[in-house]
Formats: sequence, structure tokens, C-alpha cells
Amino acid sequence: MFVNREEELSRLKVALNQEKAQLIVLYGRRRCGKSALIRRLVDKDTVYFSSDMREMPLQIRSLSERIEKEVPGFSVPTYPGWDSLFRSLNRSLKHRITLCIDEFPYLVKNSPDLPSVLQNIHDDDAHSNFNLILCGSSQMMMHDMVLNKNAPLYGRAGEILKIHPMSPACLMEYFRFSALESVTEYSIWGGVPRYWEIRKLSGSLDKTLSYHVVNQYGLLADEPEKLFSDEIRTSVQAFTLLSLIGSGCHRLSELAARTEKPSTHLSGILSFLVDLKYVRRELPFGETVRSTRKTLYKINDPFLNFWFTFVLPDKSRIDLGLGSQVLRKIKKNLDSYVAQAWEEMCRKSVPFMFRNREFKPASRWWGNGLDRKPIEIDVIAESSDKKTLLVGESKWTEKPDIQEEVFVLLNKVKYLPFASGKEIMPVLFLKHKPEFSPSGVSIFGPEDVVRFIK
Repeated sequence: MFVNREEELSRLKVALNQEKAQLIVLYGRRRCGKSALIRRLVDKDTVYFSSDMREMPLQIRSLSERIEKEVPGFSVPTYPGWDSLFRSLNRSLKHRITLCIDEFPYLVKNSPDLPSVLQNIHDDDAHSNFNLILCGSSQMMMHDMVLNKNAPLYGRAGEILKIHPMSPACLMEYFRFSALESVTEYSIWGGVPRYWEIRKLSGSLDKTLSYHVVNQYGLLADEPEKLFSDEIRTSVQAFTLLSLIGSGCHRLSELAARTEKPSTHLSGILSFLVDLKYVRRELPFGETVRSTRKTLYKINDPFLNFWFTFVLPDKSRIDLGLGSQVLRKIKKNLDSYVAQAWEEMCRKSVPFMFRNREFKPASRWWGNGLDRKPIEIDVIAESSDKKTLLVGESKWTEKPDIQEEVFVLLNKVKYLPFASGKEIMPVLFLKHKPEFSPSGVSIFGPEDVVRFIK
């Protein structure tokens, strides 16, 4: 079942139908559906080639055999290099085709000059008879080859698409889940289509976790190691920092102390993980990286967060075949884990929720109030006209005392140091939306939040 990606498909089709042959680049983290998206485009005039780790002559031979279906006899000659293959292909074609090279970074590892070869091919207009799609999961390598201003292919692509994980609404559509179920499942699998496929084939959440996550032979038992193998230069450091963040170290000073390294040595890899969306920086509302030292680092990818929270600490038990014990521990603590994910979902939904009022992206706030006592606000956002503050709390409990929650929230608002002169919009985000809301307070449930997260 193929869901979403309508905009990506539309942009690719527009690019492929240009009068001039195009160079198109797709990249993004592994398992996000890049190959499925490409295959959705494949027609009789498309050559799809999936690269691997073999040395250059074998890869050239393999690609020439794939081209054979469009150009009979193309695989008969021996091509000494990539330049001769691409130029020969262009001369041999009688009509426009599309050549898709998936896992392009694998080719570059064995042929470091390939991006420069393609630069010359493009600049010489030597692919005028074929569109060229380059796709890769190594985000660092794709950046170095295409997006960096010193990269050989910089400024030459007609379309560059970063394929992101999908939304909870897409997960709800894919599984036919309720909004409530979608929050729980999304907090574990996130928006990665391959994880969804594995979950769907297993039939139930417990079976999927037992067979594929907390099992030494499971498909996802060692997923982070596989994921970071694409970013080989930073895999050890990345794994180390994610393990520490997952164990509760969220401040740079804590991470530096645990790794026994100066904090300046960690800023580069943390920025890299933030750029790749594996980690997010949390800043108090109204603060910037330069204006505060309160920055917190959290794992942004739901499955990585789940894995480093529950799987890594008990890896020894899992490898001994005691996954059932780990699963019981997960089920015992799952609600508190989902509550944290729910809070982040609530923040993400805010900018898209209101038709008559625009809000900027929401964040948390923590600090001392006007009474000099510490305050924490789960969700806070300013309207685009800066006249209104949305101030909210998120709860993932079965039967909260709504009147008490409203009282606590409004009491916090009185002591916010930045609320003076602002219209306040108090909001509660609850696991179960009540039939009636107290006057002056908006209440949203999973059915509201899930459909507004992009």
C-alpha cells in the first residue's frame, strides 16, 4: 500500500517532463521510502539501477546490462570508465529515457571521481537524451557531492528532494488505526515506512516488538548500527551520544562529562545529528542558542528514541534470549514513554490547527516565574501578529481532573514573565477529549492533534 508522497511525485513528474534533460537528486535517511518513490515513477522508458559495494568494473558491467533493455547490444563493449559509459549511452539513445541510480554513494566509495565525471557530463550537455536521477541514503555524502557549495554537482540539479519521514496521519491511514492508537504506534515507529511494513506483517504491536525488536535475530534489533553505517565517519560518536541522550543526559555539560571530552569537541557531531533530524535542540520559549545556556538535546527520531530508551539498556538480556522480560518492562513503562512523545506531537500540531489565527512553531518553556519559583509549560506559541500567546499543558492519563488541570494552568499563566500585555489562549491536550470543555479553555485530543502534524 502506497500512501502520501503526492507532492514529491508531482515535483518529480514535472522535472522529468521538462524540455531539457534533468539531473535530479533524492536523498534522506535509510528506510524512508526513496526507492519505493522512484519505483512509483518507473515506466517502460526508465532504467533503474541499484548500486552496491562491488568495485567499479563490476558495477559498470552491471549497469550496462541493465541498459541493454533500452539499447540492444549496449552491454557488448567493455567500458573503461564511467565517462565512456554515460557518453556512449547518450549517443546510442533514439529517444529520451530516465536513468535512476539508487544508492549512488556506494558507487562513489569505489569511484571517488564519479561526481566530477558527472559534472563534466552535465556541463558538456552529454546527457541530453536521458534524465539522470541520483538517490542516496548517506546524507553526509549526498550533501558533500551536491549541496556543499564546493561540491562538483553543486547548482546543477534541476530538482533536489530530501525525503522526510511521514506524518502520524499517514500512519493512521496506512493501518486504519484510531487517532489514539496512532499516537502510541507513532511514538514507537515514527514516520519510517519500512518500520510500518514490518509492523503490519507481524499483526500486532506485541508480536512486532517481540519478534523484530527485543529478539537477537529481529530485523530491527540492531537498527541504529545499520542506520549509522551510512555515515561511517561519525557512527561511533553518534551512537555514543544517542545512547547517553537516551539514558537521560540532555545537557551539553552532562554529555561532555560522560564522554570525558571538552564540550567544544562535541558541538560538531551534535550539530550533524540535529541537521539529520536524529536529534533536536530544545530551547525555552523566546530564547535562542546564543542567548541561553539552557539548551537540551533530545532524540528526535521516535524509533531511535524507543530503541535507546528500552532496547540498548537491556541488550545483554536480549542477546541471551530473554526478550520476554524486556517486553514486560517496556509494557510497564510504555504509557510514560508515550506521554513524552504526545507532548512533542502537541507542539508540532499547533501552527496548523487554527484557521482564523496563525501561530509560530510551539516550544516548551521552563524557568523562574515572577514569584521566583520554577515553572514549566509544555506547549507555548506566539501568534504571528505577536498579540496572542497559546499556553498549554499535555496529559496522557485516562481520567485527569480537568477542572484541576485548568486551575493549575491558569495559575502558571499569572506568573509568566513574558505574558504581560498579551491575550492568553489556554489549551489542554488530553488523551481523551471530553464532550464539554470549561468556559474559556480549548481542549484537544488525539483526533485533533494527529491530523495537523505535517
